[in-house]
Amino acid sequence: MKPASYRLESAWHPEGGPNGRFTFSLFNLSDAPIDGFTLVYTSLTRVIDKAACENAVFVKRDANYHEFAPPAGFVLAPGASWTFTVSGLHRKAVHCTDGAKSAYVTLADGRHLAVSVSDLLLEGRVSEPPPVLLPEGRLDLPFALQPWPRQIDAIPGDAIPVCLYPVGASLEDLQAIDTVIALCRRLFEAGHAPISLAPNSQGRALHLKQDAAMASEAYALSFSLEAVTLSYGGAAGRQYGLTSLAQLLNGARSDPGKFRFPVSGTISDEPRYSWRGCHLDVSRQFYPVADVARLIDILAWFKLNIFHWHLTDDEAWRLEIKAYPELTTTGVVRSPDGPLLPQLGNGAEPVGGFYSQDDVRVLVAHALALNVDVVPEIDIPGHNAATLVALPDLTDGQEAPDSYHSVQGYPNNALNPALAFTYEFLGKVLDEMVGLFPSAYIHIGGDEVANGAWLASPLARKLMEKEGIEGIFALQSYFLKLVKAMLTERGKKLAGWNEVAHGGGVDTAETLLMAWETPDVGIELARRGYDVVMTPGQAYYLDMVQGEEWQEPGASWAGTVPPANTYAYEAEGTFPDELKHRLKGVQACIWSEHYLSRGYFNRLVFPRLPAIAEAAWTPKDQKDWLRFAAIVPLSPKL
Repeated sequence: MKPASYRLESAWHPEGGPNGRFTFSLFNLSDAPIDGFTLVYTSLTRVIDKAACENAVFVKRDANYHEFAPPAGFVLAPGASWTFTVSGLHRKAVHCTDGAKSAYVTLADGRHLAVSVSDLLLEGRVSEPPPVLLPEGRLDLPFALQPWPRQIDAIPGDAIPVCLYPVGASLEDLQAIDTVIALCRRLFEAGHAPISLAPNSQGRALHLKQDAAMASEAYALSFSLEAVTLSYGGAAGRQYGLTSLAQLLNGARSDPGKFRFPVSGTISDEPRYSWRGCHLDVSRQFYPVADVARLIDILAWFKLNIFHWHLTDDEAWRLEIKAYPELTTTGVVRSPDGPLLPQLGNGAEPVGGFYSQDDVRVLVAHALALNVDVVPEIDIPGHNAATLVALPDLTDGQEAPDSYHSVQGYPNNALNPALAFTYEFLGKVLDEMVGLFPSAYIHIGGDEVANGAWLASPLARKLMEKEGIEGIFALQSYFLKLVKAMLTERGKKLAGWNEVAHGGGVDTAETLLMAWETPDVGIELARRGYDVVMTPGQAYYLDMVQGEEWQEPGASWAGTVPPANTYAYEAEGTFPDELKHRLKGVQACIWSEHYLSRGYFNRLVFPRLPAIAEAAWTPKDQKDWLRFAAIVPLSPKL
């Protein structure tokens, strides 16, 4: 690929403004001068004071989109550079990913040309080595199991079976074995299948039997030199037992100096929590179907059973809705000349991507075959900038453009509770979702509605006066109660973020809320009668940086979250005993602002995702950080 003819260099300086300043230098590497141009860059560190810049003219900002022009009459000659500073920032830059993520120039004739972007530098900061995320590790038992089982009393052997082969298995057992063989083939393409359907003289017999006395997700393994017996409660328990056998063999083959396969003894296992989830934001960055399928495979490998699919946000609406095709045409394409401007990581070329309903059916079936439940999320009423661009009739139409209240830089990104069309729209969307997703829950978001949203809408103010509603959170509660009724009519339960409880909340019956802001929020939700999943940013948000080093990628609003902290965090924490029945489980959250490459994805997600999987499955008294550190390098990655 031909390199871009322009490059943007940048540095952050702690002085020069309340939150420091950026210095940008645009280099012209082409053989022609340019004038009358503008420079666009995208950055999570947003400009809020448009006048606080030097040697540049602020043109426009839309969320993370920033556009500047050079002074009038400026000509950027070949080999020369244009340097300007920006001081009016909304926060300080803390890490290298807090600067420009992408850029392009727009010439006087309207053409958009790519600009390469260099890492953000920090003035006066030395370049530290990247943090060590894992210690060397230590094993008391040489078994490669992720997550570690509830109870294990097994003796390692010296011989590694060539494979396991079923004896007397039913058709359903053979199909389950085939599913796990295929899973291993996808995750470890160069590896050897752990199980063969045909007998093998160098293998070990595998007996499977269902035990009605066991819980559906429970399994037990019994080892001898001649055979392995897998007992299980239900289809999920059978899969987890087979997966554990595959992990044991994979470890023993991959690193026989460290890991062994049992020659005798037992493993008795079942999960700690019923909700063991992983969330993926596909709105800010689009993930092809193959990548989503592989992530689901990885969840199954770690015995996680919930895939929370964050399908809509301000940046794009990714789910095909046949009643409103505009959502995945106008509402999904970001481009320099479109109604949705480039956002994080986007440049001169248009970008889009959505999941057709056939794509959804394929991925849901793929997940169900692996005992993973797909919980879809459409984020309402906030985080709907793309929705409102696609369907402008969802706005009041009477608001003054400069009177909007914004979240994350987006003006007017909330669906209006006073419009009849809002409920017509949601009804049709939910009808199509119900046909696509068999999950008991539909996640409706409910987070980060701007304090002051809707106050510029005459229709919303009229509704508040009519219903005696005081305050934005109370209006949100009014709206979400209606949404919950719509879900109930369609046989679905409501899941949402912890702000669903604001302003009076919704009926706690058949409502599941996710505590993300702080761990204490979860306890308060449980006190109010909500079922709770713990996913605090301070431990389980996988976009957070893992070290203090400047060049460590990620966000930092929730602090620094190294893998040791993620592993050590206990969701039960200070939950009173009388409320622990409300704690349904834990969940990792993958927000995609910083995931501009597969390398960044794998750097930030692993080893923290398997750490959360162990917290979701393994009893507290069986957790061991050093043992985990010894085993987790075997983890598959995206």
